[in-house]
Amino acid sequence: MLLRSLAFLSLLLLASCVPTTPEARIEQSPEKFWKLSDKDQALVRQGQIRRGMSPDAVYYAWGKPSREFVGADENTSTLRWDYTGSTPVYSSNFYGGAYGGYYGRGYYGRRYPGYGYGVGQQVTYIPYEKASVWFRDNQVTKWESAR
Repeated sequence: MLLRSLAFLSLLLLASCVPTTPEARIEQSPEKFWKLSDKDQALVRQGQIRRGMSPDAVYYAWGKPSREFVGADENTSTLRWDYTGSTPVYSSNFYGGAYGGYYGRGYYGRRYPGYGYGVGQQVTYIPYEKASVWFRDNQVTKWESAR
């Protein structure tokens, strides 16, 4: 039973680590994809976008944005999608030294020094902006992405 539980948890972990692709997003809701123009369908399959694309086409090509901003500019609606990522930064630290403390129970606990040294590794994830897409009247007007 324990082996089955571990296998199931491992499978869940692997499934959550699989990156999403345009093909996977198309399979989730193909009806909207087939409404796109042939040119946009070809670009989406390559993970590319162009000026004039709809938000649905951008979603298929690049996925769900990390943040969305809505607004207005000269009586037209605007929308901006930001895509973020994170990069790991590894660091090591040293700890240790002599310390004292009480060990035992109640009033009669004993006091003796403890000694401990070690090196620990720490991972911190630093967020960064990967890309932004601007829409005006539900069409891409511009975009930028990190190299």
